[in-house]
Amino acid sequence: MKQLKLTILFLVINFGGLAIGSWLMNNGPLSDWYTNLNQAPWTPPGIVFGIAWTLIMICFSIYLGKLFSQENTRKNKLIFLFQFVLNVSWNFIFFNQHMVLFGLITIVLLTSLLFIYYFKRSDKVNNYKYLLLPYMIWLCIATSLNLYILVHN
Repeated sequence: MKQLKLTILFLVINFGGLAIGSWLMNNGPLSDWYTNLNQAPWTPPGIVFGIAWTLIMICFSIYLGKLFSQENTRKNKLIFLFQFVLNVSWNFIFFNQHMVLFGLITIVLLTSLLFIYYFKRSDKVNNYKYLLLPYMIWLCIATSLNLYILVHN
């Protein structure tokens, strides 16, 4: 029951973060600035982003529900908060401020955090770490898209 309550809490927090990030984009993906950029040939259509982030946040919230039901520590809270800030701020940095290099640095930090801290864990949540794969794969794709835009514009 504790894990379910925590999972629901993280669903609210994570989808709230997506809403905040979307608001901070200031119409980013539809803006003239973004549509006129040279984009990577593997850039997915817009609908894929919504589907991907929905799946990612559901899986991530289940993982976090399990993690925090086992280890509700200050360290875990701080790392989650850092991840949340990096995830939400990338939208503002990249789409709103058009700071492509700083956006790349932000997304590399976020990706590294996920790989180093969450995925390497071999404790009580080990069987749940595979729920992080959608997030990790998507961040690798997003990082490559950000890098392509930096190099080709």
